[in-house]
Amino acid sequence: MARGKLHRYVVIAFWVSLVFSIVFSYYYMKRVIPDKLNIVAEEEEQFHFSMPFDVTLSSDSEEVVLGNGSNIPSDKIHLQVNEPFSVYSENQGSYNIDLKLFGWLRLKDIQVNVVDTKYAIPCGVPVGIYLKSDGIMVIGTGDVTKKDGLTSEPAFGILQTGDYIEAMNGVPLQNKETLMDELDKNGSGEAVLKVRRNSEEIDVKMTPVEADDGSYKLGVWVRDDTQGIGTMTYLDLNGQFGALGHGISDSDTGNVVQITEGALYETAVLGIEKGSFGKPGVMSGVIYYGPGSTLGTISSNTEEGIFGIVNDRLRNKIKSEAIPIGFRQDVKKGVAFIRSDVSGQLKDYEIEIQRVDYSTAHKNKGMVIKVTDPDLLALTGGIVQGMSGSPIIQDGKLIGAVTHVFIQDSTRGYGIFIENMMEAAERGN
Repeated sequence: MARGKLHRYVVIAFWVSLVFSIVFSYYYMKRVIPDKLNIVAEEEEQFHFSMPFDVTLSSDSEEVVLGNGSNIPSDKIHLQVNEPFSVYSENQGSYNIDLKLFGWLRLKDIQVNVVDTKYAIPCGVPVGIYLKSDGIMVIGTGDVTKKDGLTSEPAFGILQTGDYIEAMNGVPLQNKETLMDELDKNGSGEAVLKVRRNSEEIDVKMTPVEADDGSYKLGVWVRDDTQGIGTMTYLDLNGQFGALGHGISDSDTGNVVQITEGALYETAVLGIEKGSFGKPGVMSGVIYYGPGSTLGTISSNTEEGIFGIVNDRLRNKIKSEAIPIGFRQDVKKGVAFIRSDVSGQLKDYEIEIQRVDYSTAHKNKGMVIKVTDPDLLALTGGIVQGMSGSPIIQDGKLIGAVTHVFIQDSTRGYGIFIENMMEAAERGN
């Protein structure tokens, strides 16, 4: 009897383990294998994904042929575990590859975009950044000391951190000053605020209170702009730029700031505080605001960076030559370089790409990099705040940009694939 129970338990454990392995592998592969691949027309592109089980790839179009090392192109290939494969197409366009687990369980369709060779100028120069938020951003709520000496928090439970106040009583609000003017006009009567919350517009009703200084307040902390220093990543042949490799987030909410407009300005790096264990370094400087210091306009602020167009003033300052764009399959572990003007002179510094995540799961953390150049280590200790956006070059191609530094190790950080930045730029135009 005991042996029979043990046998049943073993059988149940086996089937549970098998089902778990299949389900885990299914979702693992859906996450790890990208939904989209970019290849250059008339160039055979090699791919290698970490797949725990055998899979079958089949092309939905005769324009795209597949290979698995046999030198015989086909429309369908069977891949063993961790086996690389190639994709080739002569004609530009968008096509599909079907991926199946064990040859029959459909995992996903992979979109293959066949494009012409793209070129861009890797920059690496620091720029001053100014962004105007799309509405007045709510940072948080707080108490108001009223005229009678008591305290009140009128916005509590009504407004939320990350809300954008767009109008009051039907009057559009351009900045914090117009909000204060409308509050004084409204007095202590009920006010209707038009608020954008998680991309949805809602109307909320509030009653401002008269503060001890005689003004009327909602009891909210707000912000209508943000600024800082970052690094320009690339300039394309049409004068459009990409910078930072990550979005500009509000320092209090952590949310990417939704903007109406922005501008680039001249900046000067005044000093560098080297990074240390548990404390990232920082590049400090001054931004020169004014019409004569403008370098370009910012049109979008996204998780993959900021984008816009430069003016002739900045275009004439960039002396580097355009180089080919490298897609994610071109990125490999090993030696690469980051271009930076952090020393006051534009230089390429050696780094090591330690890990590459070819999936699309992380928008701006596709690779882990480590600074190995002794000159840069002596100057900055590794990656410092303000270097985000420094272009990464490997094998003569622009492949990405620095995005984040590791808190516990300033010599290491993350990088974004350049194709992710350029796709975000296209979405914003």
